[in-house]
Amino acid sequence: MDSRAILAEIPRLRRYARAMLGNRTAADDLVQDTLERAWVRLSQWRSGSDLRAWLFSIMHNLRIDQLRRPTVSTQSIDEDDFEAPTRATQNDALEVKDIETALGELPDEQREVLLLVALEEMSYAEIAETLSVPVGTVMSRLSRGRERLRRIMDGQPLAARLKVVR
Repeated sequence: MDSRAILAEIPRLRRYARAMLGNRTAADDLVQDTLERAWVRLSQWRSGSDLRAWLFSIMHNLRIDQLRRPTVSTQSIDEDDFEAPTRATQNDALEVKDIETALGELPDEQREVLLLVALEEMSYAEIAETLSVPVGTVMSRLSRGRERLRRIMDGQPLAARLKVVR
């Protein structure tokens, strides 16, 4: 395999990681960890298979490991952290923030699938391979995630799915 193929995937990995984590520094760290693990385990990649799905699988597994590992909350004080992207209008910035907040309220499984479909334009089969779940599970998570996101954005209360048992 040519290392240029892996380098070509970096923008997609960064975009997905930033959308998923909402923190540029943490996203860049996740991408770096992903590339490091991919490089070390390059012999495990099956020639002819989808490199992008393989890299996203590595990133997904690293993220799961991060969530399972207890961490100490720190805040970096760096000038780059205070850069705020400027938007064309104030409404655009508010809408982006609303979507970011709404995405944060989704369960991880639904958010991952939504981001892989919307940002990375991956097929259901690619997502299923990346997340190691059946295609039907991908479709179910996507459907539920879209509906839940729609309800959150419309300000509708989320219905509790609890049954009263006597």
